[in-house]
Amino acid sequence: MSYDLDFHDVSLDLRAYTRAVHRRVCADGRAVAWAAFEGSFHYDELLSERVAHQVYGYCVTGAEPVVEWDIAVLRSDEWRLGIAEVRAALDDLLSDSA
Repeated sequence: MSYDLDFHDVSLDLRAYTRAVHRRVCADGRAVAWAAFEGSFHYDELLSERVAHQVYGYCVTGAEPVVEWDIAVLRSDEWRLGIAEVRAALDDLLSDSA
């Protein structure tokens, strides 16, 4: 499933909202979810190293959601490695459902 959300109220705490949504999505059953900036979505590059810096939140079942807004962190090698782990979890999930 894919959702495209627009917020017009800039007073909202979008970090808390993103974390809460991810926690709920990944709470029951096996799931992988992520939030990314507009323009980062293409099936061939889901959670790839090329778009890792555009992903600002993710969760995998059994782990706490991760949400980050600091551009330096989003461009770091550590962040890219975390996104690669999320991609591996997504690949596992998809291969089990085939």
